[in-house]
Amino acid sequence: MSDRAVRPARPAGKSGPAEPGTTGRLRLIAAVAAVVTVGAGLGLRAVAAGDVAKYGGDALYTLLILTLVVLAAPRMAPAQAAGTALAVSWAVELIQLTGLPAELSARSTAARLVLGSTFNAPDLFWYAVGATAGWLVLRASARRRPAR
Repeated sequence: MSDRAVRPARPAGKSGPAEPGTTGRLRLIAAVAAVVTVGAGLGLRAVAAGDVAKYGGDALYTLLILTLVVLAAPRMAPAQAAGTALAVSWAVELIQLTGLPAELSARSTAARLVLGSTFNAPDLFWYAVGATAGWLVLRASARRRPAR
């Protein structure tokens, strides 16, 4: 299967707009996946410590961004959605080199959760792990969707 956009199926021999409701269904699935991903991150922090919690959280952070990308743009190709999530994650990590996130994190728990505070090069790898895992799930789900 190619990595072209995951578009809702159209009835055979018909042209025109995609089948109604399919995009809404994909958005609902993405919203549920976002909630599950946040729960997985909180659960990981509750049961694990050290590198497992830190780097697992990094991968889940990018996976959460990927679910939000799919929520906002459900017709985006899986590779493009994963690449966008990875680019956002890397950008946030690289902005930490400026010290601005550390300053904001000192004042706000939300800023600390979203922006982090300190640059850590290995995080870049674990963001790629999260993006790759999300891309694989998107590809697999696109293959399982029957044509109508």
